[in-house]
Amino acid sequence: MNRPKAFELRARFEAAGATIVEPPVLQPAETLLDLYGEDIRARAYVTSDALRGEQMLRPDFTVPVVQMHMAEGAEPARYTYAGKIFRRQEEDPDRANEYFQVGFEVFDRTNPAAADAEVFAAIHDCVKHLTVEAATGDIGILLAAVKGLKTSERRKAALLRHIWRPRRFRALLDRFSGRTPVPSARKALLSGTRSGAPMIGLRSAAEIAARIEALRDDAEEGPISAYEMEAIDTLLTVRETLPFALDRLKDLTVDFHSIAGAVETFAKRTSALLDAGIDIDALMFEASYGRTSLEYYDGFVFGFSATERPDLPLVATGGRYDALTRRLGMGAEIPAVGGVLRPDLIAMLEAS
Repeated sequence: MNRPKAFELRARFEAAGATIVEPPVLQPAETLLDLYGEDIRARAYVTSDALRGEQMLRPDFTVPVVQMHMAEGAEPARYTYAGKIFRRQEEDPDRANEYFQVGFEVFDRTNPAAADAEVFAAIHDCVKHLTVEAATGDIGILLAAVKGLKTSERRKAALLRHIWRPRRFRALLDRFSGRTPVPSARKALLSGTRSGAPMIGLRSAAEIAARIEALRDDAEEGPISAYEMEAIDTLLTVRETLPFALDRLKDLTVDFHSIAGAVETFAKRTSALLDAGIDIDALMFEASYGRTSLEYYDGFVFGFSATERPDLPLVATGGRYDALTRRLGMGAEIPAVGGVLRPDLIAMLEAS
């Protein structure tokens, strides 16, 4: 578990002005299920008791830290922590199902780009002595692209819901653009040729009818244009060092106006990273990076991987999660960004 390394890393963030917090190991399952749906059950240990209902062994620290801050924290605020998190492993018995995580979280609305750079630089400083490679991305640019599509709000909502599931996202894009045909089973359902089928499952007849009506409305919607699809495809293939990525993204904004604001945010962050001492000419940007991570990231994302140990999980990850503060803040919100480290992996790489 390498507890000493965990506390050593936490002390670095504390020395930089962060307050130590220790969220409970047991977290209300209702909150996590509301955020991630039933998918979270596949990654977390669930228990229950008569008084508190369903609870989960802490799958990460960010959600409880956000809840704590939104309930009682002043701003701006910086927090750090070190403790165990718990993840079920059903496919790879060699991956740990409990391990220490050390984190640094910043809640500050003054200058989000500078806060992004502060967190990245702080995490980078903890791992720069290792043979690691950094990658960055920005979920906010893809979110802006989807929101700007000239299609129905229902379709955009479906795409936004599945941004963190790349295969499903691509399948929806291809169907909404007409690149793939409507499945024959759905055609039969929409034509009514399957009427009289037995009622199976928990949905009521009214719910089924409403769903069929929604599918019929979608079938009457025109396809996403080839022009917009080409722009999305181009965006998703951007993989360059930061300066070149910024140039490509700026070129895209000429015809894809909806991403202009997100690209400007990216430009400000690039400048802030340079001011923080980061070599932006060597830092990679991938437009699709971070799309298989937890779904609370909605802006800047990053990760550090061990270049000589591709079999290992990421040594450090992080990103911006402004929307999470709105969902857990009961009407309040504050820009927030954080990063986490795996002290066990860092100690292993140091010893090798």
